[in-house]
Amino acid sequence: MPVDERFYTFKGPQSLRTLLAVCGLDADVEADPEITSVASAAKARAGDICFFEGDPKRGMNVSAEATACFVQEQAADALPDGVVPVVVSHPRFAHKRAGEVLFELKPWSEAGDEPAIHPSARIAPTAVIGAGAAIGEDAQVAPGAVIGPGVQIGARTKIGPNAAIRCALIGNDVTILAGVSIGEAGFGVTAGPTGAEDVPQWGRVIVQDLVTIGANTCVDRGAFDDTIIGERTKIDNLVQIAHNVVIGRNVMMASFTGISGTSTIDDGVVMGGRVGIADHVHIGAGAQLAAASGIFRDIPAGEAWGGSPARPLRQYLREIAWIQKQVAPKKKPK
Repeated sequence: MPVDERFYTFKGPQSLRTLLAVCGLDADVEADPEITSVASAAKARAGDICFFEGDPKRGMNVSAEATACFVQEQAADALPDGVVPVVVSHPRFAHKRAGEVLFELKPWSEAGDEPAIHPSARIAPTAVIGAGAAIGEDAQVAPGAVIGPGVQIGARTKIGPNAAIRCALIGNDVTILAGVSIGEAGFGVTAGPTGAEDVPQWGRVIVQDLVTIGANTCVDRGAFDDTIIGERTKIDNLVQIAHNVVIGRNVMMASFTGISGTSTIDDGVVMGGRVGIADHVHIGAGAQLAAASGIFRDIPAGEAWGGSPARPLRQYLREIAWIQKQVAPKKKPK
């Protein structure tokens, strides 16, 4: 999806060769098209530059619509026809640099259009509302809350004290409790020429209607796509939701749950406290995850799982019962 200019400043297009020069990248290219944005490899469109790392023999999901792609030498010939290969030693690092040249995250104090605040909204004197933000009918923003530039807050939504929201679209009748952080960067790190480098995140957070988000919970914005929380989902205090996570409707999760990036949680899933979900995992609709479960694989719809690593709950409970029986003190014969 395109980078949302409500939250990011577009610095203007660059020719590919100019972009590489500004990034300090020494790479020869066969053409010099105009680059207007950055994108993931699978969803890149005309004007986008993407990146690919890995072995092309194991699959190479690069969009044929992409204008250019950072790759290592062994993958250059495997790109779709028409995609300009840019051969570099660290493709993801090069892509990071290109993104930083083309876009900039708007700071909390961004100057610009006045926020649009409905006359019935109640904004505490110590709350901060960023440029171009919109606050809906009968919404409430508590003391110390900070609403970043361009953020949209729906009707009757309540924002608790010291909450911080940026790069986000928040629906109607949402409750966000004290200390919540929404829309900060996800945990993206890549290897660069001199060591570990933070990778910019260019996505958003979408919170649909009637969601509740508990105190001190963190919801990271997407890397390119959106992090999404579906209608009527209820999230306890102290939960971590990483970048690109998609959560369906009527999901319930207890405190200390952590969901890693790009996982998908379908409608009606229930999670006990301290559940941990690995990245790129899919949890089917109506599944139940016992407290302290460690989820490293997809969970079918409607099933109950527990343990770490998690397995079907009945199997897990039988294993626990068997272990307890083995270690129980043996009764001495009379």
